[in-house]
Amino acid sequence: MTAPLGALEIGSRSGRSAAVARRTRETEVEVRLDLDGEGRTSVSTGVGFYDHLLASLAHHALFDLEVRATGDLAVDEHHTVEDVAIVLGAALAEILGDREGIVRFGDAAVPMDEALATAAVDVGGRPYTVVELPFRGERIGTLSTQLVEHAVESFARAAGATVHLRGSGRNDHHLAEAAFKALGRALRGAVASDPRRGAAPASTKGSLG
Repeated sequence: MTAPLGALEIGSRSGRSAAVARRTRETEVEVRLDLDGEGRTSVSTGVGFYDHLLASLAHHALFDLEVRATGDLAVDEHHTVEDVAIVLGAALAEILGDREGIVRFGDAAVPMDEALATAAVDVGGRPYTVVELPFRGERIGTLSTQLVEHAVESFARAAGATVHLRGSGRNDHHLAEAAFKALGRALRGAVASDPRRGAAPASTKGSLG
């Protein structure tokens, strides 16, 4: 990984679910994630539109997701957005473990009115991001549009995932929401168990990472 994630607290883990927390001088974040859920969400970060994006991602991934975060929003929303993304990615990595027996790759395209977003992911342990979302404004609600890309980068780094996320549209709200829905759909496919592969990794090398 390109940078340390800081101290992570791994809580309860069972099956394909985990609880992870991270506490710093800037933020306190707790995430509970279940990959085999029903898309139930309870997200509270103090940044309304970010809550909406994370809930949209989980709903379309069919992940059950709980996020509780407090941060130095009096400064700005950067630290909160970044740390939530890191902990969410770390929870995914914790659940996937050695990443054996999963499909590994996933892709999706999601339209939302005039906007269209596409996502392609590889959850095989190699962190990399390419994000091309041409926003027109500086903010969507209280969320800086610059932080949309940064959130995806932080998530991918902590999760050990390659994420290519692209889109176009005239309305920034539609573009961002379509992007996170597409990312959710792509992740849903990538983390699914592959019954034909059994416990073997989806790699000609014989291991992932």
